[in-house]
Amino acid sequence: MKKQLQALLDQSLRVLESEGMAIAIKKDDIKIEYSRDPSHGDFASNLAMVLAKTHNCNPRELANRITENLPKSDLIKRTEIAGPGFINFFLNQNSYQSVVLDILEKGDAYGNSKIGDNQSTLIEFVSANPTGPLHIGHGRGAAYGAAIVNLLKKTGFNIHCEYYVNDSGRQMDILTVSTWIRYLQQHDKEICFPESAYKGNYIIDIAADLKNKYANKFVTPHKDILDLLDTKEEADIKIDKLIKHCASVLGGKNYRLILETCLDSILSSIKNDLNEFGVEFNNWYSEYSLLKNNSVNQCIAKLNDKSWIYQKDGAKWFRSSKLGDEKDRVLERENGQKTYFASDIAYHLSKFERGYKKIINIWGADHHGYIERVKASMKALDYPPEAIKILLVQFATLFRGKEKLQMSTRSGEFITLKELIKEVGKDAARFFYIMRKNEQHLDFDLELAKSESNDNPVYYIQYAHARICSVFRQMNEKGYTFFQSKKLSDLSTLTEDHEIKLLRSLAKYPDVIESAAVSFEPHQLAYYLKNLANDFHTYYNVNQFLVEDDLIRNARLSLIDATRQVIRNGLLQLGVSSPEEM
Repeated sequence: MKKQLQALLDQSLRVLESEGMAIAIKKDDIKIEYSRDPSHGDFASNLAMVLAKTHNCNPRELANRITENLPKSDLIKRTEIAGPGFINFFLNQNSYQSVVLDILEKGDAYGNSKIGDNQSTLIEFVSANPTGPLHIGHGRGAAYGAAIVNLLKKTGFNIHCEYYVNDSGRQMDILTVSTWIRYLQQHDKEICFPESAYKGNYIIDIAADLKNKYANKFVTPHKDILDLLDTKEEADIKIDKLIKHCASVLGGKNYRLILETCLDSILSSIKNDLNEFGVEFNNWYSEYSLLKNNSVNQCIAKLNDKSWIYQKDGAKWFRSSKLGDEKDRVLERENGQKTYFASDIAYHLSKFERGYKKIINIWGADHHGYIERVKASMKALDYPPEAIKILLVQFATLFRGKEKLQMSTRSGEFITLKELIKEVGKDAARFFYIMRKNEQHLDFDLELAKSESNDNPVYYIQYAHARICSVFRQMNEKGYTFFQSKKLSDLSTLTEDHEIKLLRSLAKYPDVIESAAVSFEPHQLAYYLKNLANDFHTYYNVNQFLVEDDLIRNARLSLIDATRQVIRNGLLQLGVSSPEEM
């Protein structure tokens, strides 16, 4: 309805323009808002007040001129000028009734939009280091990213989603050494476990797989290991020395074999967990491939050719401070090792070179410092930094009632995404993860997520869907026939207050979808669905649907069937199911 009102206002402005008034505003920029108070109409626009500022005229007088030139429309019952120049719109009752017909006709397609104009868009999300299972923090990024993907597809964007696999660098070396030490321990080697190693039980499992598959292939004398660990050096220094020793005694081929075994095992686990969570990717992009195919070196060379690289203390630095970053960044250390940032530049360059016009990165909040340096690197390579949208997802804290659950990733003491899904279910997990704005910290109450009560928002919404389905089962049991409404006259009896309120809620759905998509805020949809469910439950509690009067019965059944469809459509965007029985 907003778009229809925008079009009507735009036509009015074109009349004023023909009369000599310069109008520097586009149709899509005309603001239309839902009225909070029904006595002030259904919609309101501040258009006259906005234009009055640039034309130095009285906003109320301008509002009158705008309304006088509005084309006739069956949508509008009347308009009124309020306050300093607001234009309030009162819609005809059948305007809302027609929404039911629209929903029933379009079905799953209700809410579809073309605002994305098929723009080629790459979304990177989750991208957790493949050094262990996904935990609850990764789960929030997965749920949020998947919802963004769905919403952008719904609104006409051409979406490709990608998982960037950080399968290179120091964390992979620590993973390899951690697994090797556990492997040696399973061969009765008396070796203590390094403090800075990965300590989760999954490391023991991978080590056991190594032993089963390769027997004693990677067993080496362990006195040197004991000597390395039996020092008073800092834990990180010890682990780095152990990495060097491991690579030396095993040789490059065997070292890589252990690394790839670890990587394959953990990636397989990650993919399985995400699949169970209902999250899929078009592509899994390897960081190691960027190093192997020389993309990182080529990228540094391009920056050097453009005079963005300088050498200092044997290292190669990127002049990112000249492009908005707080300081310059090292791309290649004095020992020739490339930094993670160097790989990040090469990766983002590949995104543009693959033809994507819009790039969306969904990162954890701890990556805030990477935003400006990534944009700076693309600007240096002559790609538009404004084409990159970086969305940060705050951390999630688990509670069991009032008890806060403590977690530590390095120690291996954390709740995995798989464990969370097992305890509360996929639906509750997906919904709870996105019901707060991504930039807000999330407190996740396990007990609330499992409760079958009105306090649990996902249960409350799903129950509305199941309730509607139960009405239709009762209809069949009583021998009634449902004639789905095909014309407005079929809906003429939908005039009660609760019916009008429900109709208004249904009419908002397409606007909510577009708003949630363009603002990257799926919590808007979650909030809307909760309100819609409340409107339905209120209606359900005060009205009978299976009445003797055919016209009233079919009108009400059409209304709740449309409500069922919208709830289903909305939950689908959030990755949540719509059960027919609960």
